[in-house]
Amino acid sequence: MTAKGDPGEAGIPGETDAERKMRFLYALRSRGVTDGRVLTAMEKVDRGLFVRGHFADRAYEDMPLPIACGQTISQPSVVGLMTQALNVQPRDTVLEVGTGSGYQAAILSQLCRRVYTVDRHRRLVAEAQEIFRNLGLVNITAFSADGSFGLPDQAPFDRIIVTAAAEDPPGPLLAQLKVGGIMVLPVGQSDTVQSLIKVTRSDRGYEYEELRSVRFVPLVEGLSNE
Repeated sequence: MTAKGDPGEAGIPGETDAERKMRFLYALRSRGVTDGRVLTAMEKVDRGLFVRGHFADRAYEDMPLPIACGQTISQPSVVGLMTQALNVQPRDTVLEVGTGSGYQAAILSQLCRRVYTVDRHRRLVAEAQEIFRNLGLVNITAFSADGSFGLPDQAPFDRIIVTAAAEDPPGPLLAQLKVGGIMVLPVGQSDTVQSLIKVTRSDRGYEYEELRSVRFVPLVEGLSNE
């Protein structure tokens, strides 16, 4: 869940839903989200359903926004770029570490066979599950768990996405990635700008590619009381 991003444009008075959607998609393309399947998925999933309270009217701006439990919903362009880097295929099983609002998992659900998503905050998982049910997203399974250990019982995974920053890619997650699989995650200390990296597992080991600078909330071990 990103904690910092480029400011988005404010809503335009009198703007129709179609115009708002076109502006939203244009902002994604202008920031490097060009994959047609990813753009279609992001057009289908209404970000406004995942933003509540005082910030609901800013749901279509390209910026991170606060959600419950001191977390954030990532800015759409970062969601798009991470999803694009994952190169999700229709038969893939994907693990998401950091459910947050559920927005990223909902987009992934449009692209793959099955999404498993985990978060240490029980409240966030419960709220996301409610949205998934309302949207009829039956291929998402959400857990309240310590995501730094992944989900060994469901492993291995074709794709893994982590929406919180660790100093290094967690060993259990690397181990749960299939050969030929891809993991995308932010790496770095929580109080500095981190690097978004793409990890590809091959027969020879792991290959790392740095994608861009980002800033995410830290990956915290253990379950929360919330």
